[in-house]
Amino acid sequence: MPTIIACFKWVVDEAYLRRDSAGKLDFSSVDYKISEYDRNAIEEAVRLKEALGGSVIAVTVGVPEATKGIKDALSRGPDRAYFIADPSFNNLESSQTAALLAEVIHSRIQSYDLIICGEGSGDVYAQQVGPRLAEHLEIPCISFAQKIVLDGDRLTVERRVEEGIEVIASPIPVLVTVLPDVNVPRIPGVKDTLMASKKPAITIKKDELSPVEARLQTISLTASRMERDCEKFGTDAAEITRFVGALRKHGIIR
Repeated sequence: MPTIIACFKWVVDEAYLRRDSAGKLDFSSVDYKISEYDRNAIEEAVRLKEALGGSVIAVTVGVPEATKGIKDALSRGPDRAYFIADPSFNNLESSQTAALLAEVIHSRIQSYDLIICGEGSGDVYAQQVGPRLAEHLEIPCISFAQKIVLDGDRLTVERRVEEGIEVIASPIPVLVTVLPDVNVPRIPGVKDTLMASKKPAITIKKDELSPVEARLQTISLTASRMERDCEKFGTDAAEITRFVGALRKHGIIR
C-alpha cells in the first residue's frame, strides 16, 4: 500500500486584499487559506489512499501562526502532518521552500511512493517548488497532471500540453504536480474537523534544519490596475483607419 505525501501552502485569501491610497496592497485585515491548487493535491492524495489503501502525509512550510492550516489540511483526509515552522519563513522563495521540504522528507519521512504538489501556489504561482523538490530528492517529476493512476510500482499520468494530452508512465517514487481539473476538492464536515484535532502533527523548527540561503528579496508589492477607454469603432474603411491610429497612439502597435 502506497505512502503518499501531499505538499501544501498556507496563503493569503485574496478576497480580503485591499488597495491603500498609495496603490499598495493592504494586508492589515487579511485572512488565510490553503492554496486552491494545493487543495487539489491533498484531495488527489486522499482519493488514491481511499482506492488503494496506504497513508497520506501532509507537509508544509510556514510561520508558527499557520497552525490553522495544519488542522484544515488534516480535516481533508491526510493521516498526519509535518509543519516546518519559523517566523522567518514568511516570504520564502521557491528554492528555499523546496530545500526545506526535501530535507524533512529525506530525514523524517524517508520512505514514500508518491509526492503530489499543486501546479503552483495561489499567491506567487512560480510553479517552481514541485520540480525543485524532485531535483533535491533525485526522483522523476511529472507536471501539469489532470489524471493519475497508480498501479503497484507504476504510475501513469495524463498531462496537459499545448498540443493536447500526453500520457506518461513512471516507476515510483515520483513527484507529480496537478492541475485544478484533476478533481473537485471535498469540503470538510464538522466530524472531519473534530477528527483532525486528534491526528498527529509534528512541528519541526528552523534550528533542527540546515540553513537555507535566500537569493531574492521582495522590496514591495503594488496592486495591479485595469483601465478601459471604452472607445467604439465602426467597420468601414475610415473607422478601421481610426482604430489603427488609436492602437499606435497607445503604443500597442508601431
